[in-house]
Amino acid sequence: MLTTLLVVGLALVLGLAANRLLRPRLVEDQADALTVRDFMEPLLTLAVLVLAFVMVLAAESYGDAEDAAREEAGVVDHLFEVADFAPDPQRVRLQADAVCYARAVHDIEWPAMVRGSASTAPSVWSTDFRKQLKGVDRQDAVFGILIDADRDRSEARQARIAESTPAIAPLFYWFMLVTLAVTVIVLAFCLPLRRFGTELATLVVLTILLTASLLIIHDVDRPFGGIIDVPATSIADASRDISDDFVAAHGEAALPCDAQGRKPAA
Repeated sequence: MLTTLLVVGLALVLGLAANRLLRPRLVEDQADALTVRDFMEPLLTLAVLVLAFVMVLAAESYGDAEDAAREEAGVVDHLFEVADFAPDPQRVRLQADAVCYARAVHDIEWPAMVRGSASTAPSVWSTDFRKQLKGVDRQDAVFGILIDADRDRSEARQARIAESTPAIAPLFYWFMLVTLAVTVIVLAFCLPLRRFGTELATLVVLTILLTASLLIIHDVDRPFGGIIDVPATSIADASRDISDDFVAAHGEAALPCDAQGRKPAA
């Protein structure tokens, strides 16, 4: 970073020195000089490129969050189904842990992600799930399937939590905001002094579009806390399906958690 600052600063100093010392000797006084308008095109190009780059970055983060949430819901549903083939001493508890985990993600951790944080509630049930797995014979074919599925669930959850935080650093967002502000100022400065109604209307529309783009980027960069958020549809559907199946087979009283996935106080 220091090297970049030094090189750019040195380039500016050398350019200004050349302008004052060499230009008068090499260029006639009548030669055209740069005006503010000459800086408009590169400045506008820079603003658009920065916007495009950040928009792609935010969109990728949003897509990854959506994929992770969908994958996690699918894995939890798969865990519940495979656990049905586990030995009797562990089968019911493994399925109950899957139900409580899904409830905790939907009712506790999802609202926490909206606030930019996570929750330990789902970890209670994933930990108990692995504890119950220790009682399953390792030679049993279902053991390996459950281990793989639990690993996939853990990775999907970690990805979901990671994507809940902004991918764009605050410093970069402020740089983008300043770039757009300077662009608008320069464009407004270059408006004609008279009869500039059409140009002014165009500038207002351009300013609105640039501002809207920046606001959309800011919103999409928060996949679980913005207006354009990742809905909890997948985990809600999975939680409802496996809860209905479990309750139909064993009853609500067999679950070690409440309707929100919380472990009752001892």
